[in-house]
Amino acid sequence: MKITINDKKLSVNEWTRNRIDQKLTKLDRYFKSDAEATVRLTEERGRYTAEVTVNANGMVYRAQEKSGDVIASFDGAVDAIDRQIRKNKTHLEKRLREGAFERGAAVSTAEPEEPEETYNIERVKRFVLRPMTPEEAILQMNMLGHKFYAFRNSSDANAYSIIYAREDGGYGLIASEE
Repeated sequence: MKITINDKKLSVNEWTRNRIDQKLTKLDRYFKSDAEATVRLTEERGRYTAEVTVNANGMVYRAQEKSGDVIASFDGAVDAIDRQIRKNKTHLEKRLREGAFERGAAVSTAEPEEPEETYNIERVKRFVLRPMTPEEAILQMNMLGHKFYAFRNSSDANAYSIIYAREDGGYGLIASEE
């Protein structure tokens, strides 16, 4: 697994780096090919935040944890990703390595505070729209903790689509016409 560590307002020592490598390497058993992990560690007012994102096989697994200890935050985030994978194992089995469970194991928007005549785009995110079914898109959206997810609908001639969580608990699908 390729691991990238980004630290903000704190310095990560060698022991912590080894702990991060050791813990993330345990997630390798789930993935067929090499996965890429990004760990973002920040400290603010004595609270440590660990955000872990793993990209593997076209899927993104993400978790964030806050606590008073940097290692506890990181461990909690990795455990959350492990729980996501285990919770959704029946849906993920065709994407993950065969036998992975035998051993036991989007886009955000910001609204301006006051309506203005001009709109300022404060953040631009670019990503590849992967072909997947609406069910896979719902799974991906839920694992990221987002309210909507853009994808190419493989069951509708790769039409550009957006799946979103409705307030009544269901899901909605917006599809393009070409």
